[in-house]
Amino acid sequence: MTSCTPADGPPDLLFLLSWASHALQTEHAAGLAELGISPRAHYVLAQARAGDLTQREIGERCGVDKTTMVVTLDQLERAGLAERRPVPTDRRARMVAVTPAGEQVLSRAQQVVRRIQDDLLATLPEQDREAFLRALLALLSGPLANTSPYAPGNRSGC
Repeated sequence: MTSCTPADGPPDLLFLLSWASHALQTEHAAGLAELGISPRAHYVLAQARAGDLTQREIGERCGVDKTTMVVTLDQLERAGLAERRPVPTDRRARMVAVTPAGEQVLSRAQQVVRRIQDDLLATLPEQDREAFLRALLALLSGPLANTSPYAPGNRSGC
């Protein structure tokens, strides 16, 4: 493995996490592409499944800006996986609902994501798997929690 680790120092955490993240995102995107959706579309559908969330609320939970959210929902609507419905109390807002076809794709997508995660974690010794996940969650809920408006500590979604 190529490394940006200095010869006389510890491993470069940013490099390692970035490399791992990129590899996992690539595998995630490839697995979901077989279902005709992107990771972003998967996140949006997963949030919309909860029901009673507006387009804006889902975007905030997933860390997606307004323009990207519109494009993503346009794609999901064209594919018949989601639909926007008016909010009775606010004519400017739209609720996002997952269609029956969207429910099927979402269920399959979650199986794909679970398989990828399980396969990845299976490469670690069993006793290290939970510790690894706990350590990542501790970093994300501790020192990294408030590093951006999209950080897990600042949103309730994805």
